[in-house]
Amino acid sequence: RFDGFRYISRRVTGAPTTNPPLLVLGGSSQDRLSWVRHEPHLLDHSDVITADLPGYGTADRLPARYGIDFLAAAVRHLLDELDLPRVDLVGACFGGAIAVRVAQHYPGHLGRLLLVGMTDRVPDDYAACAHRWRRMMADGERDAVADELVTRFLAAPSAGTVRRQTAVARFLHRQFVAQNDDEVAKWSEHNLRLTSHEWFRPEPLPSLPTLVVTGEHDNLTPPDHGRSVAARFPAARFTTIREADHLAPVERVAEFADLVNRFRTDTPLDELPYATPLEDATTPTPRP
Repeated sequence: RFDGFRYISRRVTGAPTTNPPLLVLGGSSQDRLSWVRHEPHLLDHSDVITADLPGYGTADRLPARYGIDFLAAAVRHLLDELDLPRVDLVGACFGGAIAVRVAQHYPGHLGRLLLVGMTDRVPDDYAACAHRWRRMMADGERDAVADELVTRFLAAPSAGTVRRQTAVARFLHRQFVAQNDDEVAKWSEHNLRLTSHEWFRPEPLPSLPTLVVTGEHDNLTPPDHGRSVAARFPAARFTTIREADHLAPVERVAEFADLVNRFRTDTPLDELPYATPLEDATTPTPRP
């Protein structure tokens, strides 16, 4: 329990190595079991830890007034509870926003940081959609919201080849429609939290090895957004996963896991058949 809210972690024991455990923070539609298919590819290098933080999965509901700072503090609490002085951290989408705040507030707990499907700002049109979806859900338009979510999160067929896109779209739609009342309430609070708290705060970022990744056809957090995130770190690099969109870790499980393993073990990331050439980050143009 953290500050009165119950949350849950899952730790799977991997091969004994000198690597710190790997902690994965998933997106808003993922829970601690969403990474089970990745685990066989990751466990040769360390333990793998996933979590339902307060407000997500089967953890306690978290009112929207609690923002990303609170969730980052919950991650620190989790590491203390598991007696883990340091982890390598993967943050996907909303989990990426939490991961960045962990890096800003608790950098001593991190060895390496990998962000996937991450942006340094929530687009105005997406914020407007989030508010509209909450109203539609209150009116019982669950199927219509599911249709819009699939369209928003997945690339259009005209964008290019995306592996397993039809199957992922079908799963995403079915998963959303099948939510129970508790899950719908948490989803609604999440969207309010997403639009009422600072997503990416311009605080100092640590000089730790950082890799920012997205699908080459990601239309929710496009590659230029990922480049902008990478440019804010003192020691970050950027690449995209070929034939994938915002849900690259789901569409290309083995390839994404291989990228994580290579990054964690200092294995070269050049000339990978599933990734575009690695880019060194440069300072972004300041925005108002």
